[in-house]
Amino acid sequence: MANKCLLIPVFTRFITKCARDTNSKLFFMTYRTCSTHTDKEEQTHFGFETVSEREKENRVYEVFKNVSSKYDLMNDAMSLGVHRLWKDYFMQKFAPTAGTTLLDVAGGTGDIAFRFLQYVNSQQQSDDDLEDFEVKLPKEIREQLLMDPDDTETDSQCSNSGTDDEQHTEKGQLQSHVTVCDINQEMLQVGQKRAEQLRVSTGISWLKGNAESLPIPDNTFDAYTIAFGIRNCTHVDQVLSEAYRVLKPGGRFMCLEFSHVSNPILRSLYDGYSFQVIPVLGQVIARDWRSYQYLVESTRQFPNQDEFCKMLKCAGFKATSYENLTFGVSAIHSGFKLVPNRTLH
Repeated sequence: MANKCLLIPVFTRFITKCARDTNSKLFFMTYRTCSTHTDKEEQTHFGFETVSEREKENRVYEVFKNVSSKYDLMNDAMSLGVHRLWKDYFMQKFAPTAGTTLLDVAGGTGDIAFRFLQYVNSQQQSDDDLEDFEVKLPKEIREQLLMDPDDTETDSQCSNSGTDDEQHTEKGQLQSHVTVCDINQEMLQVGQKRAEQLRVSTGISWLKGNAESLPIPDNTFDAYTIAFGIRNCTHVDQVLSEAYRVLKPGGRFMCLEFSHVSNPILRSLYDGYSFQVIPVLGQVIARDWRSYQYLVESTRQFPNQDEFCKMLKCAGFKATSYENLTFGVSAIHSGFKLVPNRTLH
């Protein structure tokens, strides 16, 4: 009996030690599980593959680095050359006026930027031509119309007192400007080289930046465009939030992007061309099958027209709309940054 009593404290200490060890192991296992969950990177898609967000950013960068020198050929392959007509129509729908400040994101090669400058310059030229036909009324008629002879003198003095420099300043205030922003330096270099070839040196600037975190102050631009670029971004919702932030109140967002064909027969034909022909063309044109395969897959992963329109609304844009081009192969989405009057100063 005494021996049994002596064994009780030993057994108790053994049980306590086991319990402590078990708790330690459980705590360690729980810590490892929580730590693993915390450290694990968020997953996203790269085409049809599932990859980490960081890996997607790196791989997308490499894709456009590889295709930058043959960017036009890539777009020709993706759209059978129709992308040029889409971009022309996109600019017509945008219809910018003289003095507009535009931020063109993911536009490193300058396709939209050059069209923008050409459009506003042609509009400005039309306005200048109209000014040349200004009718000069006789002084007597002007006095009768103005009702006050003093106003006639003031008007005459104002029309003659302005110097050439002042008139140039007035026109300068209407000068339009586009800032081309792209995360890929190789794409920006292609655009800058084109600008030199086209002898475009004014009204345009180049900025390397991420569409998800633009290095731009709030309320800076009148308009924001992004063409065939937003589907390659990891967080589309963050891109839209940034677009809203950098736009001035009343500013307009416009996006041109590959979209979804709703007609089953046309969709089947389009899928056949996309998956069977475009990667082969990529191999022949640029010796890069993988990049073109990704570009095709990325178009299928992008939200459809209605879903993307809802995303615009969630980002704060008003008067949102979209228009299908070529049966929905691509689409133009539009939205405005309309804020309540009480927030305006």
